[in-house]
Amino acid sequence: MRIGKMIGSTIAVGVLALIPAVVSLKAETVTVPDNVTFAKDIAPILQRSCQNCHRADGVAPMSLVTYEDVRPWAKAIKQRTSIGPHRGVMPPWYIEKNIGIQKYKNDPSLSALEIAKIGKWADTGAALGNPADMPPAKKFDDANSWIIGEPDLIVRTEDITVKGDAPDWWGEIKSVPIGLSEDRYVAALQIREVNDVPSKDAGGRATVGGRYIIHHLIWGTDKGGGGGVNTPWPVHEVGRQADVFPPEAGRLLKAGENIVSNSIHLHSNGRDTTAHLEFGFKFLPKGYEPTLKPSQSRALGNGVDISIRPNEANQQLHAYTVLQENTKVTSFEPHLHAPGSRMCLEAIWGYTIQTLSCAGYDHNWVRGYDYADDATPLLPKGTILHIIGYMDNSPSNRNVPDPRNWQGSGNRSVANMFLDLGQGVALSDEQFQAEMLKRRQTTKGDVIIGCPLCYTVQVPSSTNNQQQQ
Repeated sequence: MRIGKMIGSTIAVGVLALIPAVVSLKAETVTVPDNVTFAKDIAPILQRSCQNCHRADGVAPMSLVTYEDVRPWAKAIKQRTSIGPHRGVMPPWYIEKNIGIQKYKNDPSLSALEIAKIGKWADTGAALGNPADMPPAKKFDDANSWIIGEPDLIVRTEDITVKGDAPDWWGEIKSVPIGLSEDRYVAALQIREVNDVPSKDAGGRATVGGRYIIHHLIWGTDKGGGGGVNTPWPVHEVGRQADVFPPEAGRLLKAGENIVSNSIHLHSNGRDTTAHLEFGFKFLPKGYEPTLKPSQSRALGNGVDISIRPNEANQQLHAYTVLQENTKVTSFEPHLHAPGSRMCLEAIWGYTIQTLSCAGYDHNWVRGYDYADDATPLLPKGTILHIIGYMDNSPSNRNVPDPRNWQGSGNRSVANMFLDLGQGVALSDEQFQAEMLKRRQTTKGDVIIGCPLCYTVQVPSSTNNQQQQ
């Protein structure tokens, strides 16, 4: 995966002493009702956070829709939901809840009370309870429906066949004409793999990755003629959700462009499989013009100074970049490989150091975290962004095939990468001031995580002649 081209402005330096190797996650004290039942307490949790995957024709290995489906798995559900934001937790959402920003879009994670209810239910007989308490069954979209809604344009790659015992492969795909006759701004993008794996496959591997053969695609759009990639787009990876761009910063898709990529990663899934990718684009209205542009200085990572010692957990990697423009950070997306166990993102402005987000990491589930609109970090140009990666190359990490081996950087999942692939938009000085004023007026308290200058916002004279303190 040639991501080195994306991180030319990144500076890799040594360990920052202010960052602890381990963050202690204290359990929240909650009061659990005496009689916890499936119908009243557990079914609503499963409907919100589990059944999108755990249902007939879902990607998960078992259905968790009816009581009869769920009852045999009660102890396993308790175990997997109670291990904290670490590798193996269900649902697979790894944001740590005791540090940094806590407001994200599409957050399926369970509260401390919900986790406690599941534990008590499993420990006290896993009762059905009164069927009258059961919520109406959830209605699911067809498995082939689009998360972003029906796209305005769908672009399809050629079919690729991978044998069930084939080695991993990296390389180029044939460019695909997009077919646009006029420039359009994109509101949302979803990429999905379409293949011939049966919905309940008995011949492949029993993992989410076992349902697919395309691990990732780094891609862009290009008009051809040797001009190079004009527009990079978010990386496609197994388990990654759709991308919805800020309405004030739609992404431009140009007339006459092609989808191009020199880095697709194919892997076998235990059965001969033929697949292709479909790119679904939702457009903003014709005539739309963005008021913001994607940040050009957000690329953050280090693919060079990766040295992971054998048989050792809690090893750290560090990378820094300096923002060259005022930036609204819209998402955080840790990207590591098998040894990765955790990543934190922090912003350094003067003597202010703020941890924006910390998330566990499981290479079986690549997650991106979109900040809620009223919680997006607002960072002035000159801010130092710093990511800290925590590596577990020990026998306790089941993703590592042999922890006796030293590991460096590389394309293969048994090697490592160290990147934050999150998105952001650039702000002019005037836009930055206006965004900070809005945040200051809608947030209580003098310290606003992710906005180190909010406490010095200059309020326009028409509103208030005094500086916010």
